[in-house]
Order: sequence, then C-alpha cells, then structure tokens
Amino acid sequence: MTADNDTGLSKRAATVIPGGIYGHMNVLEFSDTLPQYMVSGQGCRLTDTEGKIYLDFMCGWGPVVLGHRHPRVQHAVQRQLEQGDCLNGAAPVMVELAELLVDTIAHADWALLAKNGTDATTACLTIARAATGRRKVLMAHGAYHGAVPWCTPVNVGVTVEDRAHLDYFEYNDLASVHAAADRAGDDLAAIIVCPFRHDVRRDQELADPEFARGLRALCDKTGAALILDDVRCGFRLALAGSWEPLGVRPDLSAWSKAIANGYALAAVTGTEALREAASRIYATGSFWFSAASMAAGIATITELRDTDALQNIQRAGQRLRDGLAAQAVAHGFAITQSGPVQMPLLHFADDDDFALTRRWCDEAGARGVYVHPYHNWFLGSAHSDDDIDEALRHTDAAFESLARNR
Repeated sequence: MTADNDTGLSKRAATVIPGGIYGHMNVLEFSDTLPQYMVSGQGCRLTDTEGKIYLDFMCGWGPVVLGHRHPRVQHAVQRQLEQGDCLNGAAPVMVELAELLVDTIAHADWALLAKNGTDATTACLTIARAATGRRKVLMAHGAYHGAVPWCTPVNVGVTVEDRAHLDYFEYNDLASVHAAADRAGDDLAAIIVCPFRHDVRRDQELADPEFARGLRALCDKTGAALILDDVRCGFRLALAGSWEPLGVRPDLSAWSKAIANGYALAAVTGTEALREAASRIYATGSFWFSAASMAAGIATITELRDTDALQNIQRAGQRLRDGLAAQAVAHGFAITQSGPVQMPLLHFADDDDFALTRRWCDEAGARGVYVHPYHNWFLGSAHSDDDIDEALRHTDAAFESLARNR
C-alpha cells in the first residue's frame, strides 16, 4: 500500500485532523465497505483511490444535482475564474444570480448570498428576530438545520443558553405546534420547518398539506415568520420552492446544496415585508462573495429551468424505487421506501437499529453502489435509465447475499 490509498490517507489524517475525519463525512460511521476518500467524479460515478468506480446515490450529500463536472457549470466557473473570484468588491454575477433567484423562487422579492446551509438558516432566524423584535423560534424535534450551537444535533460544547429561546413540536402535528406557540406567547419570532421530515435513523415523512397550511395560518395570525429550510430539498423537488406544489409560501427560505451543483454557495430569499430587516442585520464572510460559485449557481439554476432535469430526476428515482421494491419481494424481505423518489431512503422492516439495512448497504457498496443506511439518498439528472438498471443489478445481488446468509 502507498501513502496515497484509502488506508494510508486515513493514517495520515489521524495525526493531523482531530478524530481523523469528522462530521457526516466519517464513512466508518455508516459503512464497512465504502472508501473514506474519493479522487474524482464524473456524471453519476465516483472513483476512489484504488481506481474502483461507484454509482453515486449520495451526490456529494445533495449538492450534485446535474452530475459531477457538468459541462455547463464547469464552463461558467472557468470563465469566471479567468476574470477573478475573490475580489475587493462583488462581481457582477452576484446581481445576476440574485435576479435569477428572485425570478425563479415564487415567494422571493430579494436574495442574500452566503456559503453553506448553516449560514442561511442562521441568517433566517436573525432576520426574523430583527423584523419582529421577538426571540422565540419553534422547530421540529429531530430536525436538522445546521451545525452551530443553536441547532447542532450533537450537544458537545453547547450551552443551555445557546438554545434558550428554542421550543419544539412534532412534525405533521399541528396541535403540538399550537402548544409550542402558546408557550412562546407574544415573543414568537419564527417557525422553521423542513419541506418533509428527513431526520436520520427513521423513515422519512412527507408533509401533510394541512400541516403546511396550518403553519402558514399560524404565522399569519401571530405575526411570526414562516421559515422553510430548503437547504436539502431545494432545486431538486420543485424549482420555485419545495412547498410550492402544496400552495404554501414561506416568508423566508434557506437554500444551499443543489444551488450550484457542488460549488460552495447558499442563499436566503424573502418577501418584501422582511427586506428592511434583512438590510439591517450583519451577515458576511471573506468568501461569501466568491464569484466562481455564483457563476456555478447561475449555470445550475438555468440548466434546471431550461431542461427536463427535474423530470428526469423524478423518473430515475421512481425507476429505482420500483426496482428495489420488486427485488425485496423476490428475495423475501419486507422493506419501506420513504420520502420523495428524488431523495429516497430504504429501510428493512423491524430493523430498529438499522443493522440489517447497513448490511444490505455494505453489500451494495462492495458491488459499487454508493448508498447510505440511515440518511436519505439523492438522485441527480445524470442518473440515466441504464445507470439505474446497472445499479439494480448490483442491489439485486446484495438482496441475494443477505437472503443466503439469513
């Protein structure tokens, strides 16, 4: 083995990075067969340090919506890099991207740009508090909104004061929302919610339209801001906003992941009523005005708008879901497949600790299919029918292997 393979890199990392690898990128936490390091991506395929190729159903954990190294995006980035990236003032692409976001997103009258999803969700809370003069924010139990003290799922290094003005409700349970709102009283600044329930280590749950409409009505009644955390779902389920098909528009939305096909970019969009508050808060960063990422965002959103990319993603996801369902039946397994087909999750029945699901994912990973046992997967427009069929041949073998070793 050389120092450049997966094992060698992991040993080197252990000496210079606390824990070796941290956060959601720690592959050992969810797989015994997938590699820790990847050296390249093309379309819907990844290549590891040993040269093994994987069909990618995590898409960089969501950002890659058009496929790795999409030509339109790469060309836009290269063209901007030739002019400059981190400059002393904003590049013209910032205005162009903000205009595109306002033109594309149904509720958006303005847009602010940032770098990652946590930036965006945190800015949304700050804007809501600035606009209302209130403190309390409601969020669903188990929901993921980022990785800073107010919302991190790991409480290490977090104080009670960091979350002193948060309260919680159960997703799709309006009664629990109203109870939390009653506790907040006239200090309720905002409700933040995901487009569907995508907590880890549980089946996913689509939003009940009555729940979504109920949140909108409650915010209208109390004067609180409705914040849709569209970081994970945005630009994959519906271009104008993930709750647009439900007929519900938020006051503020947080965006990242698929907004720039893998380049670091985030956005906050909001209604006219919150423009003044958004202009008063202080939110910035040295790299927030990176022009290359903004050029990637323009290219990505334009490609999604002008092509059948979203329909292709849905078709690929449905083809995968139908194939997996048939395979499970054929091999005598009961499974659930939850969430939208563009962001699916497979879970074996009565597998509360996800051990059997992990074994199946390991078998799939050993055969070159990159899936996760308890975090939702992601489909992209680069997944063709042939790619899905190839993946299904390998997942069928994974089911067969589990059946042999029951």
